[in-house]
Amino acid sequence: MPSAPNEISPRLLRAFVAVADELHFTRAAARLYIAQQALSRDIRALEREMGTALFVRTTRQVALTAEGERLLPYARRVLTAHDELAAAFAPAARPLLVDVAAPVSTGQLVLDAAREAAPGVEFVARYHSGLAGAAAEILAGRLDVSFGRVAGLSGEALAGLEHCLVRYERVAVLLPSGHRLADLPVVPVGALKGDTLYAGAGNEGTTEWTSYARALFAGCGVELEPPFPKIEGEAEFARVVRKRGWSVLASEVFVGVEGMVLRPLSEPVPLAPVSLVWRKGLRHAGLDALRDAGRRLGTAGGWLARPPAGWLPEADATLLGAG
Repeated sequence: MPSAPNEISPRLLRAFVAVADELHFTRAAARLYIAQQALSRDIRALEREMGTALFVRTTRQVALTAEGERLLPYARRVLTAHDELAAAFAPAARPLLVDVAAPVSTGQLVLDAAREAAPGVEFVARYHSGLAGAAAEILAGRLDVSFGRVAGLSGEALAGLEHCLVRYERVAVLLPSGHRLADLPVVPVGALKGDTLYAGAGNEGTTEWTSYARALFAGCGVELEPPFPKIEGEAEFARVVRKRGWSVLASEVFVGVEGMVLRPLSEPVPLAPVSLVWRKGLRHAGLDALRDAGRRLGTAGGWLARPPAGWLPEADATLLGAG
């Protein structure tokens, strides 16, 4: 007969729930960002405290025992209550650290709306310029929230994050004013054949954007500029791009650059999904305000409407259920 211990560490319960969800120790350890050996020790410790086996382990599979099935709903409720307690008594002055990528961005629009709706909440903006870099900061606990293309992140990173779609941005190209296509109001993707575009290759913080560009231009005869060191700041970006004569893959909300023109792409109409992304388990009034602001702006601006000719990479359509 299993015992009913008076006190169980939330860490042990989190380990149990992760394995119960994944039914795989390696995936559960990756989700918790701990070594598999440490996870196994925690499960054994919990089983000793409970006085019963919680999992049946074989070389091929992991399954819950009857007592494990019985414990699971209680463990979930305890962890939810623990997280709510921690959030309720967290220092009220702690600001929410929000990466908005750039001062002119969907993230900035959502942040501005959240600040207006929740003036009592302190938000502090950061400008990482790419979700891959921001996600690493979120998972390390140095950032709370960011915006960007979640399908470009690794499965390991996604396991520690939650996200909700905010907007489909129309993809565009930033061209030097003397470019052969600069006078077109809309540029067909096929018209770029033979061109080379800059899409952040070499910047580890924006790998999700580079992979989007590769998917978009696969088989189109469009090349990407080779890896280049990360460019910091709008002024430096404008200087480098103009000096090198680059064309740049961008979006409809991209900042303007003097001497260049921003033209939407068509045939098909490429869409860049922008999601609100936060650390799994995060509880903060600012996060609630951001999610509400994103929904309001999305409804008012038709941000989630997809044109008939809209295109998404297969990975995005699968992850977002937009196929």
